[in-house]
Amino acid sequence: MWEEIAGRAASESALWKDALLPAEHWRREPVFSPLGPAHHALGLETIYEGYLVHYGSPRLFAPRDADTGLLLGDYLYAHGLVRVAEAGDVVAVADLAELISLCAQGRADGRDGDGLAWAATAALLGAGGLHAARDRLRVDGVGEDLEQCARTAVGSEAVDAALAAHAHLVG
Repeated sequence: MWEEIAGRAASESALWKDALLPAEHWRREPVFSPLGPAHHALGLETIYEGYLVHYGSPRLFAPRDADTGLLLGDYLYAHGLVRVAEAGDVVAVADLAELISLCAQGRADGRDGDGLAWAATAALLGAGGLHAARDRLRVDGVGEDLEQCARTAVGSEAVDAALAAHAHLVG
């Protein structure tokens, strides 16, 4: 998976190639893809790497400046969505687009809950049913509904592991 994300980015742009960490420094740790459908793991982790480029500690990249980081993160978002779209899962693409929007809004508002949004979206990717829980986070700043959705779908142990990894990468 990691070689695919890095290799595709490097082949697309010299900027992305220059932003790659040496392979021996990559952190090959899936965070939210273990919660979701296996056939969406590559797309989900590509999008999450874009999120980390924007807001955390990327596992594969070290952009040289903020402008390159912004562009690289957006590229990874788009490329991850393309990978999910190739599977023909329109609902999953919509789920991930909503996730990206929700997390960007939360970051702009200084609100917590992005990890819960990621966990619930991954756990229920393509299944729908998160609209009310997302709205509760977006409007009221409450992520408990998202957390419950994730825990019900994949179990507390898996959610706890993903949230701990996320906290380590985002801080």
